[in-house]
Amino acid sequence: MAQATSKIMSVSGRGIPLSGNDIDTDRIIPARFLRCVTFDGLGQNVFADDRAQSNGTHPFEQPQYQGAKILVVNSNFGCGSSREHAPQAIMRWGIGAIVGQSFAEIFLGNCVAIGMPCVTATPEQITQLQTLIADSPDADLTLDLNTLNIAGGGLDTAVSIKEGNRQMFMNGTWDACGQLLQGAEKIKTTAANLPYVSWSKA
Repeated sequence: MAQATSKIMSVSGRGIPLSGNDIDTDRIIPARFLRCVTFDGLGQNVFADDRAQSNGTHPFEQPQYQGAKILVVNSNFGCGSSREHAPQAIMRWGIGAIVGQSFAEIFLGNCVAIGMPCVTATPEQITQLQTLIADSPDADLTLDLNTLNIAGGGLDTAVSIKEGNRQMFMNGTWDACGQLLQGAEKIKTTAANLPYVSWSKA
């Protein structure tokens, strides 16, 4: 059983709208940044090329969205290569959850693995959320995985998530590494009793 601190019931904070379909992982984090030894520092390079070409108009460049916690995107977000650096860069910029029309399957799985919920809503609902955030960037939003809605700024919108992923977040079982570390002693005991495993003490 995972530690209680790894349970994710909700994510709250200001939003950031990112319009456009089929935003791929190479746009999220260009390939030249994949040579890093750790994921530390990836956040400052998220959407590096898009931001450089935007002349300050990219949402991740604009001052009103700095410190935002909830990213609102359109369809097929995270398509392209399977690089886990993409969700890592988004999370390390400061994002705690993503609301979108749809997500590429591997990107979605990589987000679950690092504890960043991705929920879906209809195109009309996404447009409403992006408009609300653009008009009121200081509005506080709360994504609630228990009630399956996102609310704030006078808007209350239902969202969807795969039930298995939802349960992993709410039960804390998304954190596979954390579970292994917590159960390290049991794993050692079991391994020591297996006749085909040679277990040496560190």
